[in-house]
Amino acid sequence: MGGDRGWGRLVCGRRAKWLVLGLWLVVLFVMAPFASRLTDAQDNDAASWLPGSAESTQVLTLSKDFRPEQIPAVVVYARPDGLTAADRARIAADAAQLRRLTDHGIRGPQTRGPVFDRPVDPRAAEIYVPITMDEKGWQRIAPAVDSVRDVVGKGGTGLAVHITGPGGTSADFSKAFEGIDSTLLLAAMGVVVVMLLITYRSPTLLVPPLLGVVAALFTAQALIYFLARHGGLTVNGQSAGILTVLVFGAGTDYALLLVARYREELRRHEDRHEAMALALHRAGPAVLASGATVVLSMLVLLAAEMNSTRGLGPVAAIGVAVALVAMLTLFPALLVVFGRWIFWPVIPRYGSPDPTERGVWARTGRRIARRPRTVWVGTALALAVCSLGLLQLRAEGIGNADAFTGKPDSITGQEVSARYFPAGSGDPLVIVSNQAQARRVGAAVAATDGVVPASLGRPPGTKPSYDGKVLFEATTTDPADSEAAKRTVERVRDAVHEVPGADARVGGGTAALVDMDRATTHDNLLIIPLVLAVVLLILTALLRAVVAPLVLVGTVILSFTAALGISALAFRHVFDYAGESTDFPLFVFVFLVALGIDYNIFLTTRIREEALRRGTRPGVVTGLAATGAVITSAGLVLAGTFAALGTLPMVAFAEIGFTVALGVLIDTFVVRSVLVTALFLDVGRRVWWPHALARTDGPGVPAAQEGAAVGRRP
Repeated sequence: MGGDRGWGRLVCGRRAKWLVLGLWLVVLFVMAPFASRLTDAQDNDAASWLPGSAESTQVLTLSKDFRPEQIPAVVVYARPDGLTAADRARIAADAAQLRRLTDHGIRGPQTRGPVFDRPVDPRAAEIYVPITMDEKGWQRIAPAVDSVRDVVGKGGTGLAVHITGPGGTSADFSKAFEGIDSTLLLAAMGVVVVMLLITYRSPTLLVPPLLGVVAALFTAQALIYFLARHGGLTVNGQSAGILTVLVFGAGTDYALLLVARYREELRRHEDRHEAMALALHRAGPAVLASGATVVLSMLVLLAAEMNSTRGLGPVAAIGVAVALVAMLTLFPALLVVFGRWIFWPVIPRYGSPDPTERGVWARTGRRIARRPRTVWVGTALALAVCSLGLLQLRAEGIGNADAFTGKPDSITGQEVSARYFPAGSGDPLVIVSNQAQARRVGAAVAATDGVVPASLGRPPGTKPSYDGKVLFEATTTDPADSEAAKRTVERVRDAVHEVPGADARVGGGTAALVDMDRATTHDNLLIIPLVLAVVLLILTALLRAVVAPLVLVGTVILSFTAALGISALAFRHVFDYAGESTDFPLFVFVFLVALGIDYNIFLTTRIREEALRRGTRPGVVTGLAATGAVITSAGLVLAGTFAALGTLPMVAFAEIGFTVALGVLIDTFVVRSVLVTALFLDVGRRVWWPHALARTDGPGVPAAQEGAAVGRRP
């Protein structure tokens, strides 16, 4: 029995468990204070999201030589019947007061305006207030806009006043991300508590998993903070938010998978230390393989061009790796310290029968075994039909107007501004070129369709030239985040690149969107096959087979396309979302494949274990019976934690959360429990090819008896 205990003795031995607890207490004492500082280490400026080699990123870097990096907050005043004399006096007074502002990075003296929509009987006016975006810019953008709001007020008596432009929109994004860590932490913790209570029906057993995942989250956040501050790791609000969901979801999943096997062993062994050692020995490899799959899949994101996607890779990998270590060390030690009473009121007694052999999943497996081919063909066709919803997918980017689940003031202001001014006036193109060819470059820009010719000029506060180069701006006729404006950027780039010796480059907000779309398309084509290859290699090494991994990967792909198809239909016809971000399919794929394969790993490793003793077909039914309840519970927990992303007021997060949650549920209740089970039953022992199990199928189990063993009625 000592060999079966293996390394589990190092974690849950009579003395070792106290050592493990002591080590984790030291780790938390050291790390916890730094975990709360992760927000301060976040980098949410444009360069942290854009591809490093993109033309817009180059312009962003070059523009710092001409002026401090800044974005304008645009104050829009509008009265449809025309501005009154009192309105114009108020606007002039506001402009004068705004020029005196210098707090929170506001560069008041460089304020431009008011600019009216027409010289006679104007209906609207705009004032441009530049805000410096240095290393603290994103932390103070919201306070800066609030200071502007204190000056201009909110309008009234028929005069509409809004703050929009890049500054206003960025402030609304900043407020949406504000408190993201605490919001997601509370939401994820609430989901985990509810699901653990439903799963375990025990108010005490939920304590060890919660302690484990919270310890893992704090430790991971502290490690990521150190790497962000001293190791060059890029962390933004998106990756920090996803970290919380991943650690809670994956960590709780691993706890559920391990405690299910521990409960089994407690019925067979009187000594809880021995039971836990055996549970770790038998379930540990599957949990370790599941965690390794997620970690390696996340590290594949390092090959991405997008800085935001590339930064998410190590952040997510660290989070899952720490969760895995916590659930294989701290969590087992806690369970052993608490003893059997932690399962109260349903305490697994030594010698009590295992309920899985007569449970719902045992009956499900036997029913599927009667006609496995009919079952898997029907299930696959149903998932394929769901996948047709992909025709409704619009993963072409989300404009600012559609990025929020609500409608903040900056979006209302953007719509008001577009009625009276060139739509792109708040977020102009930025062009940098050699000074000698500047006139020709300017002429090429002005002649480009989609550009307002009269808008060309050098913005206030900009140096006339630097190192033989000049910088100027131009306004597009279409909204800066529209597809039409993106096409204008392409035309402007083509035009200025043709000017000999100009070395001209085009940047700005719209150009950044163009570069992000290109990089994301590249990442989709590169990352998705790499993740599939990683998953396939891990499954092949774990199962020591080729056919089974191919079958599992195929089912996961079908699960992914079905989830994406149903989600696309829901986004169009239920939630009325305008579209999806360009990186939406990639993120959903990575999370669904990397996390969804966990359940297949746990199921198939148990099937393989049983097949070595009984044969493949009986092993499939027993494996499903033994793992069905815990995998279903784990799927519900993971789906619930990702659904917590819907608590954020941003469409991109809501869409990712909804689709991953849906995909996990499909994978748990349909793919793993029905499709995979039916396929393994139909393929039989050949699923283990080229392993010897494909030829012998367990000790002394004739093929004829194998079918009879699982085909009988319950």
